[in-house]
Amino acid sequence: MAEEKKQTDRGSLLLNWRIPEYEKYERGKSWYIWAGIAFGLLVVYAIYTLNFLFVVILILAAVITVLRSISEPDEVDFGIFEDGVGVGGKFYTWKDVDKFYIIYEPPDVKNLYFNPNGLRSRISVPLLDQNPLKVREVLLKYLIEDTDQEHEPLSESYSRFLKI
Repeated sequence: MAEEKKQTDRGSLLLNWRIPEYEKYERGKSWYIWAGIAFGLLVVYAIYTLNFLFVVILILAAVITVLRSISEPDEVDFGIFEDGVGVGGKFYTWKDVDKFYIIYEPPDVKNLYFNPNGLRSRISVPLLDQNPLKVREVLLKYLIEDTDQEHEPLSESYSRFLKI
């Protein structure tokens, strides 16, 4: 009952699908060997330069990477409503979002991006099996499309390449 009220407060639901909370990459044995070597070299460098905070950050990153590799990402709801977009438990009204763009280069990249106003970071939503033309058609009623964006963000390219 409370969920129905949330959707009513957001306006009519126009499109929705379930997305993974984060992208999980398949990593082979060689990936872990190279990651271990890089980790070891960075720890040695950090100790050599007496940068112990860097050692702590490296250890935290390693623990997070291992924990993410042994668990499956949760599925969250993504919805486009008359009043904004909902990602998991968060809702962004149209006035909170500046622009959107879609990068569709199957099979590797099929993502919808939102640029929130202010200092918030970019929101990336996997399109999965959604029709990008339909998604674009719905969003153009509410937002401006950023046509200058023709490639996925460099940070996401690196993340996919490094499988992190």
